[in-house]
Amino acid sequence: MTILNNPFSLLFITSISLFLFRVILIKTGFIFTFKRKWHCIKDCFHVYQFFKVPEFSESMQRNQLYYKVLLYLHSLASLEDSDFTNLFAGRKPNEILLRLDTNQIIEDDFLGAKMYWINQDKNLVLKIRKSDKRRVLQPYLQHIHTVFDEFDGRKRELKLYMNVVDDQKGRWRSVPFTHPSTFETTAMESDLKIKVKSDLESFLRAKQYYHKLGRVWNRSYLLYGPSGTGKSSFVAAVANFLSYDVYDIDLTKFSDDSDLKFLLLQTTAKSVVVIEDLDRYLSEKSTAVSSSGILNFMDGILSSSCGEERVMVYTMNGKDHVDPAILRPGRIDVHIHFPLCDFTAFKTLANSYLGLKDHKLFPQVEEIFQNGSSLSPAEIGELMNANRGSPSRALKSVINALQTEGDGKGGRCGRKAVEESGEPSGVFCTEGANAVKEFKKLYGLFRVKSNRKSPSFNLDNDLKSGL
Repeated sequence: MTILNNPFSLLFITSISLFLFRVILIKTGFIFTFKRKWHCIKDCFHVYQFFKVPEFSESMQRNQLYYKVLLYLHSLASLEDSDFTNLFAGRKPNEILLRLDTNQIIEDDFLGAKMYWINQDKNLVLKIRKSDKRRVLQPYLQHIHTVFDEFDGRKRELKLYMNVVDDQKGRWRSVPFTHPSTFETTAMESDLKIKVKSDLESFLRAKQYYHKLGRVWNRSYLLYGPSGTGKSSFVAAVANFLSYDVYDIDLTKFSDDSDLKFLLLQTTAKSVVVIEDLDRYLSEKSTAVSSSGILNFMDGILSSSCGEERVMVYTMNGKDHVDPAILRPGRIDVHIHFPLCDFTAFKTLANSYLGLKDHKLFPQVEEIFQNGSSLSPAEIGELMNANRGSPSRALKSVINALQTEGDGKGGRCGRKAVEESGEPSGVFCTEGANAVKEFKKLYGLFRVKSNRKSPSFNLDNDLKSGL
């Protein structure tokens, strides 16, 4: 009681308390070290089991569980509390992502049990007490699947994969896929955009239908037309529309046909697999992969076994000199012609680049297109981009270029929806002014034809007689 009444004693006690509190804060690192040592001591009294999740299966296919676990671990709050981790820039401005480092250990709690994940080279190892395994292992793995599905549908970071010459780190290199192209910004006639989007949506819903027909659940597109007409941007738009990863295959980096098959095994579901300028590879023989190897890649036993939930895309400058066996139905479902720019595509470009839906110079531009002049969408887009500060100057530069450089090859595409019986059909466009007849719809899948016949698409007598 005397001490409490003495102000000097109270001041002394308060000072000592503050000093001790400061010492405790300073020594927090020792406390943390003690806790870690205590956990090590407790581990000596428990029996643990280890479960390895490899990145690749024995057949060198990508292990989907590995990527689900990896995404799950990146979503854990305990990742921030670990001793060290990697920081990467995200897709959004000022976004910072935390990613596991090699040999890093992450702790997780599930149903009162401690789960430890160790990030080894190309493996994720789960460490769990043997006494907890029977109670929590299966529910825990199901929990990881559920979290992945929720995250995948809400915020899936797309990736662009490129094949490289074989080395110790594998054959695929990936970077974030951030291409901004969408169907809204693609220079394509609106009715064709609608039909392509409808075809893709039907594909997403058609898993059971394809399996009922005994077919692998994939879809293949051929994009053909001159350079600069938007084929690559269309591929990016498809990937963004489906939220699929992109595998860009360079055929010059393969040693033989088996090498191509091996790489196909390592692609994943929900992906767009692209081979650009396929006609050049076939005509110049600039790859070690044979023509039969390419045919087997397109629809062989291997592609049927590991090609589920994939969209295959092939681009060409022209298909007139390509072996019809490559273009036949089953290998190519959908043909889409990318012509030089017409007035409809020009208006899409003007809206995207200049924000113009109409202008007093539009009638003059339309008249020039009707007279047969044309440029590629890339050429017109670059003229608009260079003069985007003045829409009138941009349009005048396009008019001048069309009058002086337009080569007259920009025939307009007749595009009509044609649905046929039989297996799922496609959408394609060829040159010609006359529209084609429409046939009875099947499962909402479309095909576009003109009065110019394509032998690889004359599937049945009814379709032939209709044309």
